[in-house]
Amino acid sequence: MSEESASHPTRRRAVFGRRKAKPLKPAQADLYDSLLPLLRLDLSAPAPADLASLFADRPDSFRLEIGFGGGEHLAREAATFPGTGFFGAEPFVNGVAKLLVEIEAQKLANVRIHDDDAVTLLEWLPAGSLQRIDLLYPDPWPKRRHWKRRFVTQANLTRLARALKPGGQFRFASDIAHYVNWTLRHCRVHPEFEWTAMRAADWHEPWKGWQRTRYEDKAIREGRRPAYLIFRRV
Repeated sequence: MSEESASHPTRRRAVFGRRKAKPLKPAQADLYDSLLPLLRLDLSAPAPADLASLFADRPDSFRLEIGFGGGEHLAREAATFPGTGFFGAEPFVNGVAKLLVEIEAQKLANVRIHDDDAVTLLEWLPAGSLQRIDLLYPDPWPKRRHWKRRFVTQANLTRLARALKPGGQFRFASDIAHYVNWTLRHCRVHPEFEWTAMRAADWHEPWKGWQRTRYEDKAIREGRRPAYLIFRRV
């Protein structure tokens, strides 16, 4: 399916990669059945004009993490910023289950989940509704024939720009040099994003408040140097 083909917010697209690995632990399975239905976004209905209505505490700003993996970064950010509403998109069942365990353990009330393709969520969200979007250590799809599967494309950047407020940020982290350069090239030519780096070292220094992920720990152990890119929605 081409990157331009999904224009309807509830249309299912191909989601590449595994949807599930090993069986869920009993506690994870219980939360998947009981807690996820309470936190799952219903994209079959139009998005509310006021996203605060999706949360009991009515947060005043909103962020999205695309492909949250095991959810450790998303859970830490949600705990650190209780006044912000967090949306997480992740189709991997085991990752969603791990996040649910953290939400339950920390009693996080400011997280909502889309356990499917992030593109459909981006198209569902009201225009200009997000302050920040994180894409952290996405699958690099290193083989050339798979590059079309990478999340960073001109079409998806346009979707990100639509969902972000002017001045909002798209943050990207990766340890794969080719994907970092790919993202820089795509964002530099997109008319609605500007790179915020002010000096050469900026892209190798984590942004303020950065929460280390297990993927980053693995990259550093294996000798790969992560890059951290921030792009502003103009």
